[in-house]
Amino acid sequence: MRKLMRRAVAAIMAFVLAVTVTPAAQAANRDWLRNDSTGQCEWDRAQNWVQYCTVWSPSMEKHIPVHIQPAIRGGNAGLYLLDGMRALPDRSAWTTDVNAAELFVDSNITLVMPAGGAGSFYSDWDGPATFNFKQPVKYRWETFLTQELPSYLETNFGVARNNNSIAGLSMGATAAISLAAKHPDQFRQAISWSGYLTTTLPGMQSLLRLALLDVGGFNILTMYGSTINPRRFENDPFWNMGGLKNTDVYISAGPGIPGPADAGYPTGQKISGALLEWFSAYSTTLWETKARATGLHVTADYPKTGLHNWMNWRDQMIRTKPRILDVMNAW
Repeated sequence: MRKLMRRAVAAIMAFVLAVTVTPAAQAANRDWLRNDSTGQCEWDRAQNWVQYCTVWSPSMEKHIPVHIQPAIRGGNAGLYLLDGMRALPDRSAWTTDVNAAELFVDSNITLVMPAGGAGSFYSDWDGPATFNFKQPVKYRWETFLTQELPSYLETNFGVARNNNSIAGLSMGATAAISLAAKHPDQFRQAISWSGYLTTTLPGMQSLLRLALLDVGGFNILTMYGSTINPRRFENDPFWNMGGLKNTDVYISAGPGIPGPADAGYPTGQKISGALLEWFSAYSTTLWETKARATGLHVTADYPKTGLHNWMNWRDQMIRTKPRILDVMNAW
């Protein structure tokens, strides 16, 4: 009887300690600002313990802004979130259009949300990205994301170089799948929300040329050179998927049919969103077919409705959050 009472008291004390001590312990990894390339990170307006840091990129010769939410209990897993084609130079859309940090505020994974990279496909370009030769834009995003940023994250946030997930939307989704395939030692998981996973399809070069000119006057020929340059194929998820054989892969795209989440968008955005999402679904299903034929284990989700917009990407993030935390052991 006494032994039973002692166990009961011990259980009660353990519960009390968990309730009273855990919040402080959880905040301990988040309540102090880390160093960055200009001195010290700042608290970000996205709140939820997000720090706004600058990371020096020797390859691009500039400071890159990165929004970082430390893991709640100091876990060493990282989740890289990549933007779309119109990425802003100083803010990640994952802190504005979707407050990813709010969704992951109780998770033991470090959110890594780099700003900048509009039209870059997060790749290393062969030459200046724009036609402004007086002020050339140097894009070396693959080098930054796979060499320079991991070193900073490991030193200042305890993120392991070999325990990361990478996810993105649209252009960022294309990059997420490609980078994970090329760097399997860094990324254990790759997630594509409305990506374009067949960038060397006939006609894609012309479509991308127009898109890049529209986004920021970018010169597609300085990305990988001519249409027959081997680098185009090395960076196409359709051709480099062999690197994903040990990676957890999740892909999704809507049919381009408006649903409840799309109701508030203007007609023009609905039309463009329908076309973009339909083509994303077409590209994604082609990629999935080849991936399964080559023996890759892929999870695919094709909702019955959905356009190319942030409401649907937020829904996808909510849907895939448990999978991310399961794979990365980051609950």
